[in-house]
Amino acid sequence: MGIKGFVEGGIASIVAGSTTHPLDLLKVRMQLQGESPAPAPLPVHAHSIRPAFQYGGPHHHTITHALPLPPAAAPPRAGLVTVGMKIVQQEGAAALFSGISATVLRQTLYSTTRMGLYDMMKQKWSDPHTGNLPLGTKITAGLIAGGIGAAVGNPADVAMVRMQADGRLPPSERRNYRGVTDAIGRMVRSEGVGSLWRGSSLTVNRAMLVTASQLASYDQIKETILEKGVMRDGLGTHVASSFAAGFVAAVVSNPVDVIKTRVMNMRVEPGEAPPYTGALDCAVKTVRSEGPMALYKGFVPTISRQGPFTVVLFVTLEQVRKLLKDF
Repeated sequence: MGIKGFVEGGIASIVAGSTTHPLDLLKVRMQLQGESPAPAPLPVHAHSIRPAFQYGGPHHHTITHALPLPPAAAPPRAGLVTVGMKIVQQEGAAALFSGISATVLRQTLYSTTRMGLYDMMKQKWSDPHTGNLPLGTKITAGLIAGGIGAAVGNPADVAMVRMQADGRLPPSERRNYRGVTDAIGRMVRSEGVGSLWRGSSLTVNRAMLVTASQLASYDQIKETILEKGVMRDGLGTHVASSFAAGFVAAVVSNPVDVIKTRVMNMRVEPGEAPPYTGALDCAVKTVRSEGPMALYKGFVPTISRQGPFTVVLFVTLEQVRKLLKDF
C-alpha cells in the first residue's frame, strides 16, 4: 500500500473533518462551560465602613484594601441546541465554521498520518490467507499510529481549539486569529515554539485511545457482520460499523478530550502563573470545582460529532479505495 494508504486516509479525513466541523466547535464550547478566571479583588474604602470603625475624624485618610469577591454561582449548563443558537445569535452563522482552516490542516497532518500508518501495519501484520488481524493487534496498531499522528498534528490542534473557543471570550480578550497560519505565527512570537505542543501529552493519549478504539472497532465489527452473514459488504455494513465505532471512540476519549481542550485553551500571561500546571492539575481542579461528570461535558456533541464523523470517514474511505484500487 505505502503512500496510497496515506492518500486514501487523508482525503477521507479532510472530508469528514470539514463536514462535521460545526459539531466539533459546539463540543469545544460545551467542554469549556464552567471554566472561569479567578475572582478579582474588590476595593473597599474606609468611608464605606460604618463610622464607628473609621479613624481620624472628618479629615481621615482613605484606607483601601482588597477583599475577594464571593464566588459567583455557576450558570446553568446549556445544551447542544442552546449553545448552537447562542453562537448563531451572538456571532452569526459563519461562526460555526470558526477554525475550519485549522481543522483542514489538522486532518492533513494528524489523520493522514494515523490512517496511513494504521493501514501499513494492518497490511504487514494481517494473516496472509484470511486477511484478518486479531483484535489485540489492531488495538496495538491503533495506539502506535494515533500517538505518532498526534505528535505531528499538535500545532494545528492547538490552533483549532483556540480559534473555536475565541468567540466565547469578551471582545477585549479575544485573540482574533485571521487563520491557522496567523494563529501559529502569533503563538510562536508571543508564547514561544513550545506553545505549539502545549497539551501534547494529552493529545497523544487521546489520539491513541481514539485511533485504537475507532479503527480497531470498525474493522472488528465489520468483520463480525460479514462473518455472521448479517449483511453483505456494502454501504449498510459500512454505516453500521462506523457508527458503532464512533460511539466506542466517544466514550473512551471524552474525559481526556475535556482536559486537553482546557489546557490548550488556557491563557498564559507574562509574569503570571498559568491556570493549570499540567494535565493532572487541570483534571483535579475540574473535578473539585465541577464534579466528576464534568469530564463528560460535551458528550452529546462529542457523540453527535463522532458518529457522523466516523460514518463519513469510513464511507468516504471505502469509496476512495474503490476509485484508487487500480493505482
